[in-house]
Amino acid sequence: MVIEFVFSVFPPLYEGGLLFFILLLLVYTFIISGNLVIFVVVQMDMALHTPMYFFISVLSFLEIWYTTTTIPKMLSSLVSEKKTISLAGCLMQMYFFHSLGITEGCVLTAMSIDRYIAICYPLRYPTIMTSKLCVQLTAGSCFCGFLLVLPEIAWIATLPFCGSNKIHQIFCDFTPVLSLACTDTSLVVIVDAIHAVEILASFLVIALSYIRIIVVILGMPSAEGRHKAFSTCAAHLAVFLLFFGSVAIMYLRFSATYSVFWDTVIAVTFVILAPFLNPIIYSLRNKEMKDAFGRLFHQKRDGRAQK
Repeated sequence: MVIEFVFSVFPPLYEGGLLFFILLLLVYTFIISGNLVIFVVVQMDMALHTPMYFFISVLSFLEIWYTTTTIPKMLSSLVSEKKTISLAGCLMQMYFFHSLGITEGCVLTAMSIDRYIAICYPLRYPTIMTSKLCVQLTAGSCFCGFLLVLPEIAWIATLPFCGSNKIHQIFCDFTPVLSLACTDTSLVVIVDAIHAVEILASFLVIALSYIRIIVVILGMPSAEGRHKAFSTCAAHLAVFLLFFGSVAIMYLRFSATYSVFWDTVIAVTFVILAPFLNPIIYSLRNKEMKDAFGRLFHQKRDGRAQK
C-alpha cells in the first residue's frame, strides 16, 4: 500500500537542481513580497478604498497562499535527495491548491462584474457596488472555492494506491494522482465535468462582461475617455487571459494527453508565472497604485523626520 509519493520531474541537485532552486526562490520571494505590498498599500491608502482595489487586494492575498501551497514543496524537492510527499500531504496540497484557485477564479469574475457596472452604468455604480456587496461576493467566492473541491478530495482519499508511486508533475494534481490508483477511476469523468463547468461559467461571465464593456467604450465620444476606460480594464483582462488560458488548457482536455514536458510547462504558467506577473501588472503598470506607493513612502519618511 502506497503511503507516500515521489515527484519524478525534479532534476537532481548536481544536474541543475540548485540553479532551479535559486531561480524559484527568487521568484517566490518576489511573489510574496509583491502581493503583500499591494495588499498593505490598498488597506492603508484611503484613495484606494474602492471596489476595484478591494478585489485586487483580495486577489493579492489569495496569491500569497495559492503559491505557498506548492512552491515551498517544490523548493525542498529541488535540493533534497528524497523528493517525496505523504499521501495525506498530497491530499492537503490538492485541496488547498484547487480551493484557492477556484476562489481566485470567482474573485476575477467579481472583478469583471465590477468593471462592467462601473463602465456601463456609471451613475448607478456607487449604489450597486457597495462595500457590503463586495464583502458578500468575496465570501461567496471563498465558500464556492473551499466547498466544491471537498467531495473530490474525499473520494480520492478512499482510493487504494498500491502500484507505482511516481507523480509526473511538479505538484499533486488530480490526473497524475488518479493515474496511480489501483482501482477503477472512471468517475474522473465527473471530476472533469465539474472542472469544466467551473471554468466555463467564470469564463463566460468575464467574456460577456468585457464584450459589453468594449462596445460601450468604443461608443464614447472622447478619445481621452476611451483611453482611460481601456486602461482601467487592461490589467484585469491580462490577468484573466493568463490565468484562465493556462487553466483551460490543463483542465479542459478531458481524454487528451500531453507529454510530461508540456504538462510541466502549462503547470508552471498558472502555478508560478501568473502569480509572478500579477504584482507587476497591478502595480508597475498602474498609475493610481504607484501614486499610493509614493504617498505611503513619503508619510513614513516624514514620520521619521519628525521624530
